[in-house]
Amino acid sequence: MEINKSYEASAIERKWYKFWEEGGYFTPTKDPAKKPFTLLIPPPNVTGILHMGHVLNNTLQDVVVRYHRMQGVPTLWLPGVDHAGIATQNMVEKQIAKEGQNRHQLGREKLIELIWQWKHEKGNIIIEQLKLLGASCDWSRQRFTMDEMLSRAVKEVFVSLYEDGLIYKGKYIINWCPRCVTALANDEVEHADEEGKLWHIRYPYADGSGYVTVATTRPETMLGDVAVAVNPKDKRYQNLIGKELILPLTGRKIPVIADDYVDAAFGTGCVKVTPAHDPNDFEIGQRHNLEQLLVLDEHGVMNEAAGTDFAGLDRYECRKKILAMLEEQGLLEKTEKHQHAVGHCYRCDTVIEPYLSDQWFVKMQPLAERAIAVVESGEVKFQPERWTKVYMHWMKNIRDWCISRQIWWGHRIPAYYCLDCGEMVVAKEEPQACPKCGKSAFRQDEDVLDTWFSSWLWPFSTMGWPDETEDLAYFLPTNVLITAPEIIYLWVARMIMSTLHFKNQIPFDTVLLHGTVRDELGRKMSKSLGNSPDPIDIIQKVGADALRFSMIFNTPKGADVFYADTMLETGRNFANKIWNAYRFIMMNVEAIPGLPQKADLQPELADKWIYSRLHEVIGQTREYYENLRLNDAAQCLFQFIWDEFCSWYIELSKDRFNREPQEGEADHRLVVKYYLLDLMQTSMRLLHPIMPFVTEEIWQGIKTVFPMPEEALITAAYPEQDTSMIDSAIADEMSFIQESISAIRNLRKQLNLPPSTGIRIVIRLAEEKQKELFEAYSSYLAKLAKVESLECGIGIDKPRPAIAAVVRNIEIFLPLSGLIDMQAERDRLGKQLAKLEQEMAGIRKKLDNPNFMGNAKPEVVAKEEEKLADVSTKISLTKELLQDLSS
Repeated sequence: MEINKSYEASAIERKWYKFWEEGGYFTPTKDPAKKPFTLLIPPPNVTGILHMGHVLNNTLQDVVVRYHRMQGVPTLWLPGVDHAGIATQNMVEKQIAKEGQNRHQLGREKLIELIWQWKHEKGNIIIEQLKLLGASCDWSRQRFTMDEMLSRAVKEVFVSLYEDGLIYKGKYIINWCPRCVTALANDEVEHADEEGKLWHIRYPYADGSGYVTVATTRPETMLGDVAVAVNPKDKRYQNLIGKELILPLTGRKIPVIADDYVDAAFGTGCVKVTPAHDPNDFEIGQRHNLEQLLVLDEHGVMNEAAGTDFAGLDRYECRKKILAMLEEQGLLEKTEKHQHAVGHCYRCDTVIEPYLSDQWFVKMQPLAERAIAVVESGEVKFQPERWTKVYMHWMKNIRDWCISRQIWWGHRIPAYYCLDCGEMVVAKEEPQACPKCGKSAFRQDEDVLDTWFSSWLWPFSTMGWPDETEDLAYFLPTNVLITAPEIIYLWVARMIMSTLHFKNQIPFDTVLLHGTVRDELGRKMSKSLGNSPDPIDIIQKVGADALRFSMIFNTPKGADVFYADTMLETGRNFANKIWNAYRFIMMNVEAIPGLPQKADLQPELADKWIYSRLHEVIGQTREYYENLRLNDAAQCLFQFIWDEFCSWYIELSKDRFNREPQEGEADHRLVVKYYLLDLMQTSMRLLHPIMPFVTEEIWQGIKTVFPMPEEALITAAYPEQDTSMIDSAIADEMSFIQESISAIRNLRKQLNLPPSTGIRIVIRLAEEKQKELFEAYSSYLAKLAKVESLECGIGIDKPRPAIAAVVRNIEIFLPLSGLIDMQAERDRLGKQLAKLEQEMAGIRKKLDNPNFMGNAKPEVVAKEEEKLADVSTKISLTKELLQDLSS
């Protein structure tokens, strides 16, 4: 059997992904007798390109899916892509802008046609990239949020909620992006603390008797002021209520009104009221029946209502002009620096504008009640548990959801307006006749639905709802949702609400919220910062398995991961270690014909120990995978496979390929062949969820000489723990031997002995049974510490000269006579001691210096103290060695 010297990840990964996909291994077979395991992918945007956040999210999902598939239950990972309304339209609009056109010149139908064309040409890139990562989704069920099936569900939900009085249309202050020219839900606005200005402006009394001062961070909106409000309990201004003011720069008269919203302690206690441009002012305006004066257009440009001096100016140009004019007229009292949170569009980062417009909304509070109850009862659990509080706070303070967007790409709102009488009809299809006037000409609402309106239906729309399909009956509720915490409101909470309302079921029982991928400086990885590597480049360099393992190994449950290229060494080195172990085993077992019956095996200490450890690891990894502690599973397997199986067991097994059996013993070669193959194939089963490609390759190779019933590792059974194999006494004996070997290796290291130099070891024992153990397994010391002669006994004399180590209650001596040049070693150690003492004196001098201790940072002082302790230990060891050499 030809096995490459090095692990060729690229070819092996392509081979096995094709094998799995063409073999239908990702598609579950429904079995009424078995409860399925189902996981829904958070659909990436159709514009998406794989980034490190996707790598973490989808690797976590794939690990969970592969583990459950190995439990023998029908396992579905349902994939799909989101149409990403604003992002996708922006991308195509940028392309046509390069050709000197805009969407209004093209028209709605042509732009949508171009977007569909773009989707068919480039919209599958991220799916192909997920396949390179190893994502074992059922691609036969791949969905797109604009598919006919999902579009039908969107219309059904909209009409149903409208008929139930849970969708309504009205004029409200919404978040508006002047760049994307659309409304944004509150959760789509990203706030950042910024240093701005607070301008104090004088508003004169209409009777000329003085003025009041108001403060604002947005002077351009004063052109839309219709009142100034004070708190009715504020004694300073009680005599002003009802008085008229002159709005600067406009000459308009506005009243002073009283409203409890005003905080008398903030600023001057007088607040300008702009109902069309501030959500709080809008509420005040509603209470006092004030005019809603809109002075900005949809592009953030001042309109005619702003006055002839300002119409046509950009909002920030207008701000400059207003401030200059106020200063000129002596109405700008003062300017202060002001730290405040500024909202930005989550798509293009433009500063959003509170804006009055006609929008569609969903009443959320009635939907939230059951969604709160299922989390309170534990039907839906958040992991880590701390996110439950975050979810509850948002749900209990939930606001209505603005669902209309002023773009063209998306699900168009199914509301129709009669061209003759203006009657509005909400229906799944265009009406045949107006219910009011009987005419048949209609125009459909121009707006589309928020992208999240189709995404919140994901758990059931993807399975064929509103039809009651077999998939819905079998796979819903799903099991685990693995996603990022930043969409806990945008998506997670809304899915819980919609699924409860329309299916009377929870969408999933567990939500795992993972952390963010950050760079070494703690910054979130982003294209704009240039700190995010291309995962495809990484896969091409080190392989998907190495990338997957490195990410899982370094990411505690729910915590952020701090990525650096050096992280990849963990996964790459581990893949190479496994490969080299596999190659060694196969090269050595090939020439040994046959396999013994399991009942005929005669295990020795190392065999009993490794199987005891294996079954402990089986139990531990089962627990870790089940409880989504995936990095614990990765670390557990790394330690077992690398440190115990490869570094100890395989090394101890090497001489057994050539050891002649004693009378009555089984053939050592057959025994070690069986154990190595069985341990390797079992380890590959344990590791498969995290490193699917290399494990499938190795498992299939082992299968050629070690028969197993399954066709492929991807659907092979995950090992079952046999607690009768776990033996603490065996583990303790083996640990005692290992500690002794490590101690002997350290003694060799102290003397800089070459690996080929054989040594004599004398061990002073404390108990008779220890003698039996060391004599029975002296071959382990010979193999792993090059011990050519072993003498052990209770009360045995210490040979002189010798160096010593203590392990538990025994002393291990390495005699020096004939091993080294005693005088040369004494000279070397003497020089080493002098150098160390000089180094210690330098550190002490620094630590005794008041200037250093008074000015150095605590961490610098701690580092020097750590160095002092380290040097002090080295001096003690060197002195002990010198004393041993002199005795």
